Amino acid sequence: MTEASSPVSRVPAAALQAFIHRACIKVGIPDQDAGSIAELMTRADVNGSDGHGVFRLPQYIRRIKGGAVNVKPQIRIAAEAPAMAVVDGDNGMGHLVMRFAAETAIRKARSAGVAWVGARWSNHAGPASLYASMPLEHDMAGVYLAVGNANHLPAWGGLDMLLSTNPISVAIPALEETNIVLDMATTVAAYGKVKTKAQQGETMPEGWMIDRNGAPLTDPKRADEGFLLPIGGYKGYGLALVFGILAGTLNGAAMGRDVVDFNKDDTTPTNTGHAIVAINLAAFGDVEAFKRRIDTLIRDLRASKRMPGVDAIHIPGEGSHRAREERSRLGVPVPSALRASLDALAAELKIDPLR
Repeated sequence: MTEASSPVSRVPAAALQAFIHRACIKVGIPDQDAGSIAELMTRADVNGSDGHGVFRLPQYIRRIKGGAVNVKPQIRIAAEAPAMAVVDGDNGMGHLVMRFAAETAIRKARSAGVAWVGARWSNHAGPASLYASMPLEHDMAGVYLAVGNANHLPAWGGLDMLLSTNPISVAIPALEETNIVLDMATTVAAYGKVKTKAQQGETMPEGWMIDRNGAPLTDPKRADEGFLLPIGGYKGYGLALVFGILAGTLNGAAMGRDVVDFNKDDTTPTNTGHAIVAINLAAFGDVEAFKRRIDTLIRDLRASKRMPGVDAIHIPGEGSHRAREERSRLGVPVPSALRASLDALAAELKIDPLR
């Protein structure tokens, strides 16, 4: 079933955000931090990142209750130079750690022109595009890398799960056109999509996963019997490796065998690593002129000659832009299986359910 055909209710973004806020406060997160987490998680859903928004809330709450996450972290800069910093997240919620890291990168890029900020002792932070897009509001471009929170990818030709989906997002501002926002895993599909397929009783397309004999795996409930496929074959494996090194190993965060599977373990800190780069456009020239050149490039791409059967040429970020416009008007779609999961969470926490 698709989102359009499955039983779906629409929930206003404000109601979704309020529900997440209530749940976070109930498990001991301070009000201001709970509000920040709720706002970012809701933004993920409004932008169409269904596997990284409220869908993750029950899992986050389980890990908090299991003692795997620090609800009152002292997030700090552990090392810095004019154009870089390393943030120690004190095992706090990833949303808080990465907002701090992004704000640090933006602040440093104002004077240095570009700033690279890594993070360690963090947790899952939602979709990569949330953080790559933050510099856009300051006439900057953003780049985000992360080590995924579970290994579902072996080395090319191997069987041992030593790598994760290790995503990258790049956000580039336009003037009149939609901003370019690339957000992609280094695997054909992010594991969050596998989890949402499983929850909704759907099958996966061939090409997402294979079993250990190389045969296609389409039942998401059998995901443990195989692994995700990298984008572009061995090239995707190489990207997953180097992104993991830059976001994890460089910062003293988990990578390779040290990665904790947060889907199965509710008690062990993950020491998740991230990296964000803010690029100050003004350091390279006139900001408006740059944005106009991006507009021209986007229009040239859209107007370019298409192959037979292709209705339109799309630009990275257009899908999220359309989702944001539609869901801001009509509400966030909540499939019945997800609604049941959130209702069970509300009953467990003794808070008002999502309405």
